[in-house]
Amino acid sequence: MPSYTTADIRNVALVGHAGAGKTSLVEALLLKGGAIHHVGFVEKGNTASDFSDEEKDRGHSLSAAVLHCDYQGKHLNLIDTPGYPDFIGNALSVLPAVETVLVTINAQTGIEPNTRRMMESAKHCGCCRIIVINKIDAENIDLPSLLSQIKEAFGPECLPLNLPVESGKKVVDVFRTAQGESDLGSVEAAHTAMIEQVIEVDEKLMEQYFEQGSVQPEQLHEPFVKALCEGHLVPICFSSARQHDKPEESIGITELLDVIAQLAPSPLECNSHPFVAGEGEDAKPFHITPDPDEASLAHVFNVVMDPFVGKLAMFRVHQGTVTKESQLRIGQSRKPFRVGHQFKLQGKEHLEIDKAIPGDIAAVAKVEEIHFDAVLHDVPGDGDIRLQPLTFPQPMYGLAITAKSRGDEQKISNALHKLDGEDQTFKITRDNITQETVIHGLGELHLRVMLDKLKHRYKVEVHTKPPKIAYRETITSKAEGHHRHKKQSGGAGQFGEVFLRIEPKSRGEGFEFSNDIFGGSIPNQFVPAIEKGVRQVLEQGAIAGYPLQDVKVSVYDGKHHPVDSKEVAFVMAGKRAFLDAVQKAKP
Repeated sequence: MPSYTTADIRNVALVGHAGAGKTSLVEALLLKGGAIHHVGFVEKGNTASDFSDEEKDRGHSLSAAVLHCDYQGKHLNLIDTPGYPDFIGNALSVLPAVETVLVTINAQTGIEPNTRRMMESAKHCGCCRIIVINKIDAENIDLPSLLSQIKEAFGPECLPLNLPVESGKKVVDVFRTAQGESDLGSVEAAHTAMIEQVIEVDEKLMEQYFEQGSVQPEQLHEPFVKALCEGHLVPICFSSARQHDKPEESIGITELLDVIAQLAPSPLECNSHPFVAGEGEDAKPFHITPDPDEASLAHVFNVVMDPFVGKLAMFRVHQGTVTKESQLRIGQSRKPFRVGHQFKLQGKEHLEIDKAIPGDIAAVAKVEEIHFDAVLHDVPGDGDIRLQPLTFPQPMYGLAITAKSRGDEQKISNALHKLDGEDQTFKITRDNITQETVIHGLGELHLRVMLDKLKHRYKVEVHTKPPKIAYRETITSKAEGHHRHKKQSGGAGQFGEVFLRIEPKSRGEGFEFSNDIFGGSIPNQFVPAIEKGVRQVLEQGAIAGYPLQDVKVSVYDGKHHPVDSKEVAFVMAGKRAFLDAVQKAKP
């Protein structure tokens, strides 16, 4: 049974570019929070976050890991996410589960591509953003310049919440402290800038500040959270979690825990997550209430295939209470499943719990029907409720695969289906033209990791090669075509004559057939036969045997014979007339 309430929960995702030190930062936070007793190191492969074989081998995060600790009476759910651009899908997928995002920046390398992408994505999702400049005790860094770059890139609302002092050996809180000097200038100036930014969201407090010259610290919590939620303030914190020999001497970690526990919003204070009810144009916003006594509503933000418990779905409870006895439906499914066992996750450890309250993050195992982005609920009429979908980058890199061992095709298909369910930027296609199975990802590293999972997790190996190109044919100008099909072989004859026009359509618009015949030169019953002949060319191609697309065909004239005209004659006439026109239309 949880000893905390929804008001005590803080949900935080650590995001940023690879090498920013997110995993080391999580280790330091867990150590200071008392959740672990010995800190792990990425290079040793013994961190709480990076526990899979692939992550240990490569020395960096490949998927989101959920962890937690209790600090100052608050329950902190921490989600460590991958930083490589190839795995950004796993970072984006956790945003609907949290209120606060810690955008981590390496003080040595500064703002990198994934820093910008995750800042924008977190803002788009309505998450509160806190920038953490990590590794502040490294050599050859220029913190004043980095601070200027952050403000230039992300706006003047990015202001220090603490500042390094004593050459980066520790940090000083400038929110509550108004005196002294830091490595980056006057503490008083930073304090004033922070206070004035916060009170701008509260008119009464702003009037008091300018009349009296000060405000009481206890008056600042509510406007601070409001400024965070509105994006009016993006605090900057300084830290270093890179003390490999003496992790207990990490810099700014206690201060960062204080910020999360005391200043980050709870699920009761944050922006409401954008649920909608209904489909298409009928969809309307659906208001959720983080009340433990309401009907249960939870959202699945991550699915992994755990080697010990099988399919493991991580979910955030938005409303109601999920217990062992809960009967939950998945989306519009009529058949509920009994929760039975649910877990709090601490990396690879699964700690069974009796219930999950609103705002909390938990997991359920061995429910095969469950999938990413599923809404779990216990009211039959709530099946059309869903979260506004995230936008994921499209996988552009592909590899064609074939089984190394005969008979492994079904095993490979099952394994690929499971990998596809874990990663929203990994796709599998079967091209009917080239007869190839192709896996698609965000880059070479992405697919290499997926192939390693096939080999080590599912015990199947494949040959890979660049995919064949599924060429298409089209035309680039207008043209006309004509063909008379006449056949006489002693018995019943065949006759059909067709005149048609063709013109190119915009890419992706497909095929259009138009019957423009006037005066009955071709009876209506033969027009479908003409279209059938045209479609044969579309399938077989007119130049090199590839499908032809994006063309409009208009049949405008022709002739028929009252005895010899048959469907087969107009199929052939339509086909030949279309081929004639294509050759004239700069194909």
